[in-house]
Order: sequence, then structure tokens, then C-alpha cells
Amino acid sequence: MSLKPPPAVDDFAPFGTDHGPMLIGPFAPVFDESESSELPLLSGRIPTDLNGVYMRTGPNPRHEPQGRYHAFDGDGMIHAAQFRDGRLTYRNRWLRTDAFVEEQAAGEARFWGIRETLKGRDDKRLKDSGNTDLVGHAGKALALWYMSGEAWEFDPVTLETTGRSAAVRASGGGISAHCKVDEISGELMFFDYGLEAPYMHYGVIGADGALKHYVPIDLPGPRLPHDMAVTQHYSILHDLPLFHNPEALKLGRHKIEFHPEMKTRLGVIPRLGAGDSIRWFDFTPCFLYHTVNAWEDGDWIVMVGCRYMPALHADGSIDPVRTARNVAELVQRARLWRWSMNLRTGQTQEAPLDPERNVEFPGYNAALTGRRTRFGYLCDQREDRVLQWTGLRKYDLDTGAVLSAWSESPEHSWYSEPWFAAADQAQAEDDGYVIAFHWHQGLKRQTLEVFDARDLSKGPVAQVLIPRHIPTGFHGCWIAAARIDGWSRKP
Repeated sequence: MSLKPPPAVDDFAPFGTDHGPMLIGPFAPVFDESESSELPLLSGRIPTDLNGVYMRTGPNPRHEPQGRYHAFDGDGMIHAAQFRDGRLTYRNRWLRTDAFVEEQAAGEARFWGIRETLKGRDDKRLKDSGNTDLVGHAGKALALWYMSGEAWEFDPVTLETTGRSAAVRASGGGISAHCKVDEISGELMFFDYGLEAPYMHYGVIGADGALKHYVPIDLPGPRLPHDMAVTQHYSILHDLPLFHNPEALKLGRHKIEFHPEMKTRLGVIPRLGAGDSIRWFDFTPCFLYHTVNAWEDGDWIVMVGCRYMPALHADGSIDPVRTARNVAELVQRARLWRWSMNLRTGQTQEAPLDPERNVEFPGYNAALTGRRTRFGYLCDQREDRVLQWTGLRKYDLDTGAVLSAWSESPEHSWYSEPWFAAADQAQAEDDGYVIAFHWHQGLKRQTLEVFDARDLSKGPVAQVLIPRHIPTGFHGCWIAAARIDGWSRKP
């Protein structure tokens, strides 16, 4: 597939040199940090029962890249919208990782990207940029990296980087981007993966912020899992048939391959279980970027996520080369999917919830993580443009029905990952709002948009003009004001 480069925001390359389409147009970086309040309302009003912080991170290189650039390479920059009593404040700030501080002192890039190197090399170092995902836990916001690294702590209001997670460092390993926070128990579940046996570890950090549990998970070899899921009593880890080419790996190069002859394996482990207590269940081969949620239903463990659809040959068989290339180049081809595992009988079931639409980067009511949720909020994804999310869609996770959808302009819209924010004193699972940043390429306009989570099709209840471009990025989160206020009151 030939991907269309995004049209440029400006007529010049940001560093004076062409480093490819992932640094121009909607991906173009910004080079300053700012704070703005009293922002213009284009329509509607900011709800007074919406209080907290919506944050989104993504790649934003501070210095000109060395060699070929990939979106995973850029320094992490956090963009945040703080809601308080019907008012909104926007802030953006770079994450001060060790690599960022080193390069800032040098005045130039000192690290390389994944097209040039692989984690672990000394001659071409790969930076832990913390640019992939954000969560709130135990009084801190955490910025995380997809390849497993530090958990970078920062203040959820000021966005000031405050240090590295002592709990993750106590494990002796790292933490991958997509950990899960159980807001009811206060625990955080995470995994770490690497190139040395046993190739994966699984851990739990308690509500007090201390490491509570950490065990090895034996895999057949080095793998590239991206996400996980949790239920009230279990965690679900992924062993996927996409991983490094072994010869390239020996040379410290990043080259991935898809193996359609292998099964996708989902491993169910008790939340505080020993490593050898994990039970593996086999499913059809696929890659899996992101889960929505998971829960227990009697003897069944149910997980809903976005199944990456392998590319196919003309005869309907899987094309492993094109599949691996699509994953590497961030071409999103996903369908909303449900996997089920019976802990008593060992039976498995899987089926698409929506076999037609290409949707990804899901959000849901995260206060119910690990419990049955009926609603999910996902982005419509263009397959011919990398990371262009053209609109938002609300799903019934039981039936796969689309309950409502919205896009202002599918050709020109670049939305961020939508997150559900419960209204103060919410009375139902979807009693609240869906929040997303929106870059309109045709109008060269950046907005923050708030939707009624019960019906997206009505359009934004508030559309706020942001006085700067926000580069297309990765994941975000919502932290309610009550949680933040509760953290600040702790001794």
C-alpha cells in the first residue's frame, strides 16, 4: 500500500531538512512550552460538572534526528486540558527524561531511532522517551514507553517531571506502556518484556505506590507484546506471532516478522499469582495493539480489543511480509473483537464485534477497569494515511452495535484518542463526557472538543480554540479532580 503523506501545516521542514512525512503536516513538532487560559469558545459551553485533567502524550523531537525518523523516536511531550468549574486551562510540556536532559545540555541529538538501532546497543543508543502512554496512580501521573523502560513521574496539573517510579526500579526491570490501573482496588498491573529469558515479567504495584508482586513469565523467545488487560481477579498477558527477525536481532537492528503458522496466545494469571500459574489459550494468528477492557462472566474471562487484521494474498491466505511491514509503519487495520476463555473447561471463543469498520485507539469508563463495561469509544481510522483518526464512534461492547458517531470533516480531521470523563455525581456508566483534541487540516485549526458521552452524534457540547498546533500523537488519559485532590491531601 502506498500511504498518502499528510499535507503540510507549513511549507518548510521543521529542521530545514526533509526527515519524511512523520515530521510534517499534522505530525509537525512544536518547539516551546506554553500555558493558556481564557480560551475562545467556538461553540457551546464547558460543563461545570466536568472537573479534572485530560492529557495526551506523543512524539515531539527537540533536536534534529540522527538518521531516519520514526514516530516512536520523538521526545515525549504532554498536552493537557485542565477543567475546573466551567473553565479550561491548556498546557504543554516536554517530559524531562534522562535522554532529554542529556540532549538539551549538548544542544543536539545524541540518540538514534528504531530505524537505525535497537534497545541495548552502546554505539547507537536508543532513548527511553516516555512518549507512548499516560496513567494516573498513587498520587502521580506516569509517562510510559512502548519498548519497556522507566515510569516517569510528573505532576498531573503543572506537568513538571518529578522523577522515576521507585516501585518499577525496585523490580529490577522496566514497565511497558500499557499498564492497567484498577481504580477500585488502587492497584496497578504491568508487564515488562525483553531480549533475555524468560522474556517477560509481570508485576503489581499497590495502592500505596510500592511494588507488591513481581514474577517471571516464561515465553518461547523474545516477543513484542504491546498491551495487556485485567479483570477483577486476573490479568491477561499476550504472546503474539509477531517478533524480531533473529539475524537482525543479533546485529542490533529492528526488523520484525509475522508468523501466520503460529497461534495468538492469551495468558490468564491470577492478579497475585506465581509465574507458573498462568494458563495460555490459543486463538487465530494476529497482532494486537490495544485492548478496550476485560471482565469475568462466571467461568469465562472476556476481553474486548482491536484485532490487527493481517494483510492477505489474493487467495485469502495471510501475507506475512506485508503484515509485518504494515505494523512497523503504523498502518492501522483493526476490527473491534471479542476473545473469551473458559477457566473451567479450557474452551475458547472469538468473534468480531464489528467486522466492517477500521477502528482503534479505544477509550472507556476507566473507573470500571476490569469490570464489565457496556460502552467503548473508538476512533475511525483511515487506512491510507498513518494515524489519521477521522472521527469518533461509540460502541455497545455486548452487541457491537454503533450507538452514535461524529466527524466534522473526515477528509481533514485528525482527532486524538478519546477519553471518557465521568460527570460529577454520575448516575450511569456513560453519564459524562468524551474529550479529544482535534486538528482540522483544511482550516489549520486546533480545538479541544467535549462531547456528551451518551450521544456523540449531537456534536461537541463545547469546542474550544487552542492557540497552537498539537502534533498527532499517541495515548492519553483522564484523571478526575477528586482523585487529584485526594492525592494532595495525603500526608
